[in-house]
Amino acid sequence: MRFNRMLLSATLVVVALVIQVSVLARLHLPGAVPDLLLLTVLALAMVYGHVGGALIGFGAGLLADLAPPADHAAGRYALVLCVIGYLAGLIKPENGQLKSATGPMAVVVGAAIGSTLLYAGVGALVGDTAARHVGLGSLLFTAALYDLLLAPFVVPGIMALARRAENDPLAETSSSAKTDVSAGWLSSGTGLRIGSQRGGLRVKAAKARVARAGRIKGVKRL
Repeated sequence: MRFNRMLLSATLVVVALVIQVSVLARLHLPGAVPDLLLLTVLALAMVYGHVGGALIGFGAGLLADLAPPADHAAGRYALVLCVIGYLAGLIKPENGQLKSATGPMAVVVGAAIGSTLLYAGVGALVGDTAARHVGLGSLLFTAALYDLLLAPFVVPGIMALARRAENDPLAETSSSAKTDVSAGWLSSGTGLRIGSQRGGLRVKAAKARVARAGRIKGVKRL
């Protein structure tokens, strides 16, 4: 991943995690908590593709596993977001631009349900049965509902920022600098001026024709 991608992704993930832990988690809504971190990973994955989505999802999930007041095994949410980021990146729209809101909204609902099921499944493997006591059906419904209501305010904006970060002015400057260096190396190393090479050859050919005509006229006069 390029530097501007990593910087933007890290900034958005940290901001989303802080808002989720300090604001959304304290709203005490019934059922699940609105997952701003999941929406951030989805938006970035739908611009950067499956590889970028998996890497961003793993990093975001690992931060969530380590951030207080986390009460589960480290790596559990990292695995969930890594899988979700990878799958979301597979359905990346062409040029990272959305043609309609139907597809992304379906992705959000599927990701909310899938992440909840995967998180509960991994928890069951390690002996965490909290989802059974809360009610898995209620968690699935509220997770999909909250994320769907929050998505229009998060996903389009993050995707727009990610697409804008793809236009890296540093990369363009570096590319033009390489072109200038190559042209300078050719002109200095070979002794040819690339811009005026054809003009110089034409002038030399014209002078040669004039000199030849002069010699021929001199011979005839003799």
